[in-house]
Amino acid sequence: MTAAPSVRDAERRQALRRMKVLAAGLLVVAAVIFAIAFALEGAVPWLGYVRAAAEGAMVGALADWFAVTALFRRPLGLPIPHTAIIPNRKDEIGESLGEFVETNFLSDQVVASRLAALDLSGAVAGWLAEPENARRVIAEGSTALVGLVDLLDDERMRDAVESVVRTHVIEPEWAPQLGRAGARALDSGAQREAVDLLVERLDDWLEANPEALTHLVAGRLPSWVPAFVERLVDDSVRAQLRRFLRDVRADPDHRARAALDSYLHELMERLQHDPATIDRVESAKRHAFDDPRIRELASSAWSAARAAALQALGDPGSGLRSGLEAGLADAAARVAADPELRASLNARLTDAAVHLVTTYRHDIAGVISETVRGWDPAETTEKIETQVGRDLQFIRINGTVVGALAGLAIYAVATAAAALL
Repeated sequence: MTAAPSVRDAERRQALRRMKVLAAGLLVVAAVIFAIAFALEGAVPWLGYVRAAAEGAMVGALADWFAVTALFRRPLGLPIPHTAIIPNRKDEIGESLGEFVETNFLSDQVVASRLAALDLSGAVAGWLAEPENARRVIAEGSTALVGLVDLLDDERMRDAVESVVRTHVIEPEWAPQLGRAGARALDSGAQREAVDLLVERLDDWLEANPEALTHLVAGRLPSWVPAFVERLVDDSVRAQLRRFLRDVRADPDHRARAALDSYLHELMERLQHDPATIDRVESAKRHAFDDPRIRELASSAWSAARAAALQALGDPGSGLRSGLEAGLADAAARVAADPELRASLNARLTDAAVHLVTTYRHDIAGVISETVRGWDPAETTEKIETQVGRDLQFIRINGTVVGALAGLAIYAVATAAAALL
């Protein structure tokens, strides 16, 4: 089914009608001149040249009228073979058009060479670097996202998120992954900084809270021990503990550090290879995520995040929108100012475009063929004739003129030859 006619189509049809009238009028003029010249040729010999020219004009006009008409319909309604070409071979024309587009416009070489000549990333980056353009893109994108989120059903979305998280986050074993990550961290010495920080904070806390160890040891002494002895014991324990912490901080090879490193390495090994340890970690994980309170918390988090996102995206003055606009403009400016980055992006875009064309060009050509196949033959014929028919009428006019010149030349040559003989 073809598209509805436009104002431009109406103008083309009117121009086509004028050209048809002009071409037909020339044929009528040639016929009138031929009739007059033919009737008076005996009395006025030079009218033979006029008659020959008019005769050639009629032949040329009729031949080209037949050729042009045969493209769109049967001349005079007669079932002449190889006429009404467009309506009869519409489907074949559509297939040929699709094949032509696939071969000549969607080939790898054409797409790659065309994109290679364009600085596509530079053009896009230059456009987006303008704050007004970045603001427009973010505004349109925000509107689209708000509309999309509004279409989503909260319950189904929560189920979908939970399904994805359970499949890709919860169901895989955590213990071996934690063990491998921990082993890499231990190999890099990351635990030393953590130990230093922990020891420093504990020492500072003991200094700021001297009463924290009060009665920790002395409280277990016999009741007859004097109070000042209890205080001395508590102070001594606190002093020894702080001295131990300072020794650990000062000595990178302290035996406490070595013992902790050994324990951590052993734990990482068990997390990776000990079935009992793995089972305990996985059991704790399942218990935590199957807890209804955790699921309720996740549901509340989704609802809150959804509401906050909708509010931020819908408000042109929100921090989120402003940040996105500034970030997009800044990123575009960086791309526009970096030739190497633009070249890399252009190469990636070219590779992606070539991949898409290679994968889908036959489908694109199929869309063209199927679209043409679905058109009504009569409407298709009218549409094509409206588009190109005016130019084809010039063929009829040219045929009339060329025919007249050819007829005149042939008659003149024949007359001269007869005079010589």
